[in-house]
Amino acid sequence: MDVILGIDIGGTTTKIVGLKGDGAVISTLRVRAEDPLTSLYGALGSYLSGNRLELGDVRRVVLTGVGAAYAEGGIYGLPTCTVDEFSASGTGALALSGQPRAVVATMGTGTAFLWAERGKAVRHLCGSGIGGGTLGGLCRKLVDMERFGQIKKLAEQGDLGRVDLTIRDIAKDPAATLDPSLTAANFGNLAEDATPADLAAGAVNLVLQAIGTMTVLACQCCGADTVVLTGAMTTLSQAAPNFENFQRLYGIRYIIPERATFATAIGAGLCSLEQKALS
Repeated sequence: MDVILGIDIGGTTTKIVGLKGDGAVISTLRVRAEDPLTSLYGALGSYLSGNRLELGDVRRVVLTGVGAAYAEGGIYGLPTCTVDEFSASGTGALALSGQPRAVVATMGTGTAFLWAERGKAVRHLCGSGIGGGTLGGLCRKLVDMERFGQIKKLAEQGDLGRVDLTIRDIAKDPAATLDPSLTAANFGNLAEDATPADLAAGAVNLVLQAIGTMTVLACQCCGADTVVLTGAMTTLSQAAPNFENFQRLYGIRYIIPERATFATAIGAGLCSLEQKALS
């Protein structure tokens, strides 16, 4: 088998994907560890074992992400190259969504906003410090919990009505374009007896809505009407309903593609294939 391995190395989480020579995805894997290199080598070993692959089956390893700088030289003696994270994220988002061009919001520890257009260089529009790291930090203080999976489950049980202020709460006769159930102020109606689940739901809502507002501004900057969302935050059950509200308000189409969490790893492998085809 002739396999390209795209590996997105984060601070403590590494995502790895195997691609065939035509760019088709073989499988994906995510591994957590205490440092980037442990995460990288753990992910690679687990992926090869889980897919019954030998080192000789791997044509090339393609690294991206903030942790890629910690990996020097070839990985296990395999041909190894790097792709910058923005190029990988934009390329992966377009490939997974089937779009020729779009604003891409990569919702990781923070959030990057990119302009991606097939056949052209990916452009970094802006970035925000609001993302999964924000959610983890807030919930560590609010509910003594910072692991994403735990927050995700807890927030699903919360009641936003005990945390957020809505337009209905402050406007007797709101504008026709505004849904009365929309948020007027995050944490603006916090009940004294709000439960941990309520607080977690409020934190999730705050982060997602802040990102949503920035996607609207990014689209206005580019004259775009399509946003592709990637990263672990797309797996939150509140993500789709939140962005549907933005879609209804601003006429922007939001796409959460299958395997959105692995978009950057997939894009790294695809960038490598494109570069080799051109050389």
